[in-house]
Amino acid sequence: MSTCVIFNPAARGDKARRFRRQLDAIGAQCALKATTTAGDARRLAKEAVMDGFDLIVAAGGDGTVNEALNGIGDAPDGFARARLGVLPLGTVNVFARELKIPLKVERAWEVLQRGRELKIDLPRVGFSVDGVLQKRYFCQLAGAGLDARAIELVDWQHKKQVGPLAYVIAGLKALREKKPQIIVRANGQGATGELVLVGNGRLYGGSFAILPQADLCDGVLDICVLPRVNWWTLLCCAPGLLLRGKLPANAVQHLSAATFELTSEMPAAFELDGEWVGKLPVTFVLEREKLRVVVP
Repeated sequence: MSTCVIFNPAARGDKARRFRRQLDAIGAQCALKATTTAGDARRLAKEAVMDGFDLIVAAGGDGTVNEALNGIGDAPDGFARARLGVLPLGTVNVFARELKIPLKVERAWEVLQRGRELKIDLPRVGFSVDGVLQKRYFCQLAGAGLDARAIELVDWQHKKQVGPLAYVIAGLKALREKKPQIIVRANGQGATGELVLVGNGRLYGGSFAILPQADLCDGVLDICVLPRVNWWTLLCCAPGLLLRGKLPANAVQHLSAATFELTSEMPAAFELDGEWVGKLPVTFVLEREKLRVVVP
């Protein structure tokens, strides 16, 4: 097995520092490719697949994982040629938590060396930018409406200083704005809300099982729709989220489908794996057991 590890040499935090201290040991077992700009991990992952590496490891947070995932997809037959590995160095590491990958660098590296392969479903979205059709994959969760707008508003310099609190501050700003109505059309079903979350996995934000029925291998995406998102909604949902990591059943509508569409009459943002991507409309398609990942 030939392994390529893609990492950000400028990443901050204790995990990133521990990773850098082990670079010599890790580098003796694989090829190391350092990113230099945002979006670089996608290019490096594609190059690694083309160079014949069959395990592409994203050393970083969920954004780095998403870039590496799409880089594998950019290579011809990329998902057949290479597997995705995760070395969780980010702030939240939702996908690593979903896969039960240890959050300590040393133990996560052991999983990558000795773990097993798991085939999981791979969601793909189609959307338009300036009239040009785009395609992008995600592995864990997508969102439209309030959470995507909050991500759009995050001050990234501030995030480096305060971590996850930056998302909370941006979310409070988004909460004060006029919110677009997101329309979901799936298998003849429909729903409308100010926040729509789409899960391949169960977890959102690390420990919140917002989509408790979601399964990485069940052939459908789970859709959670909140009709209204305001201060009253937060007050009603906070106890369940904080105590049980779940939303109250009477506050949301759940759908599931392998293909569906999100639209809005107003400009509305959407995100993939915690990264702002663009504006609606967006179409979702799930490809069964397309992505090979390394798990404990």
